[in-house]
Amino acid sequence: MYDKITFLADKMNTISESEFGKICRDIYQDREIICKHNPIGSQEETLLWMLLSVLFSYLSLKENETPCFNGKPNADTYRDAILFVLKNRKEDVFDEQKYLEELTRNGI
Repeated sequence: MYDKITFLADKMNTISESEFGKICRDIYQDREIICKHNPIGSQEETLLWMLLSVLFSYLSLKENETPCFNGKPNADTYRDAILFVLKNRKEDVFDEQKYLEELTRNGI
C-alpha cells in the first residue's frame, strides 16, 4: 500500500509536455485579464510570474522547493525560476524554452 501511495505522490509532482503546453496556452489566452489584475511589471514579467505561480500549485511544491528572489524580480528572474522548478520534474524530455518564448514573445 505504501509503495502505491508513494508512486502516486511522485506522479503528482511531475508535468508532461502536453500539460505544460496547455498551461502556457491558457495563460496566454487570459493574458489581458491577468495583466489587468496583476500589474506587477511588463506583460512578459506578469505572464512568467503567473506561470511560476501555477507551477507551484500544479506541482504541489513545498516551501523549501520554491525559488527565493533577491531584490525585485524581473522577467529573467521568473524565467530562471521556472527552469529551476521544471528541472527533474518533467515526465518526459521537452524544450520548455519554446513554450516560454511563445508565451512571452509571439503568442501561442
